[in-house]
Amino acid sequence: MSVFQALARAMGNLLEPRILAVLLLPVLGSFLLWAVLTWVFWDAWTGFVTGTLRTTVVAGWLQNWSAAWIIDYTAVLAVLIAVLPAMLVTALVITEIVAMPVIVRFVAERYYPGLSPAFGGSVAGSIANAAMAITVFAVLWIVTLPLWLTGIGAVLAPVLTSAYLNQRIFRYDALADHADREEFAQLVRIYRGELFLLGILLSLLLYVPLFNLAVPVLAGLAFTQFSLGRLSELRRADS
Repeated sequence: MSVFQALARAMGNLLEPRILAVLLLPVLGSFLLWAVLTWVFWDAWTGFVTGTLRTTVVAGWLQNWSAAWIIDYTAVLAVLIAVLPAMLVTALVITEIVAMPVIVRFVAERYYPGLSPAFGGSVAGSIANAAMAITVFAVLWIVTLPLWLTGIGAVLAPVLTSAYLNQRIFRYDALADHADREEFAQLVRIYRGELFLLGILLSLLLYVPLFNLAVPVLAGLAFTQFSLGRLSELRRADS
């Protein structure tokens, strides 16, 4: 199964009753959580950033030019830049916890009923994988922030970092029940580029208004379709 076939099939799955039941939970849960946290801690967060910025040499120059207001606006922008990726990460984690068990069961039963489970993954493995993915994503986000000032970098940097996070989290959970450890390692090694391409396509869909509300669950579906499809092909080739 190709990346585009997996994505097309995943889009068709969005209207399935079992998928509809969990479709908006990740986005709504993430939005509500961060709306509350932002409302409660907004003054503390912006105050911390403002205080930090005022200790810099640039702040002294701005005050001499009667442009200290730039510091306040920069603090607001910095907090928003931090909250947006945090909302994405939270939505993906909720998808992983709440939606992925439903998604994997649905895809396996509907499309791959003969695919024997091997249980190469575990809850501990899923947690460790997600923690590593989120840590690398956070580092990449911070390192690539200067690219936001280059115009096209403001689009490419978030897309590429989100693509990494998508494929790193969902490839594990999609295969955890059905692939053993050797199969998992082999599939990731062979299809690393296609997994990343799928992550990029899904990240681009985050820019589509309204449809982006379904992207976390769509990502779970697409990676499960692709991963189980490739696993099925691998086993047929080995048999």
